[in-house]
Amino acid sequence: MIKVGLTGGIGSGKSYVAKIFSALNIPVYNSDLEAKKLYLRQDVRESIIANFGKSIYLPTGNIDKIRLAKIIFNDKKALNKINSIIHPLVKEHFNQWIEEQQHAPYIIKEAAILFESGAYKDMHKIIAVTAPLELRIERVIKRDHTDREIILKKISNQLSDKELIKKSDFNIINDKKALLPQVLKIHKTLLKMNR
Repeated sequence: MIKVGLTGGIGSGKSYVAKIFSALNIPVYNSDLEAKKLYLRQDVRESIIANFGKSIYLPTGNIDKIRLAKIIFNDKKALNKINSIIHPLVKEHFNQWIEEQQHAPYIIKEAAILFESGAYKDMHKIIAVTAPLELRIERVIKRDHTDREIILKKISNQLSDKELIKKSDFNIINDKKALLPQVLKIHKTLLKMNR
């Protein structure tokens, strides 16, 4: 089975692209969503509290995403620590998930930091979703109700669009261009590879 990585910086629209692949009956694994679920697991919670203190969790039991973002996007060691807690568990979960997808011609693994986490090494092909910087910032402000400074910090910790395109097999440009024809072209190519 062909494993395809789908990546792109924050606000690029990779989740929207993933929904199109899903509508084409291609199984999509959302790494970022699965990682968020892990923050609620008792062993993960204990490890994060041991490294960042109890105040990293809200009284509701959820992680304080704003506080965590301010810490990890201003401190590489803290970012590496979080990644060392979360990424091995996401990889383990993905490997279990893929076993259930044997019927599919190919699968998509959606991940914001596919290259940074090393997950790209397990993929046969990579799709990068790119978009102009200001459009990305505008989308994230609207979606997350966060400020420009936090978004720019996150962007600075991700690969540039130029680097993503260079390292990827396909590029979907998510500005004013129609997405569906771009996705369908890649879909047809991947189906041919599986024959």
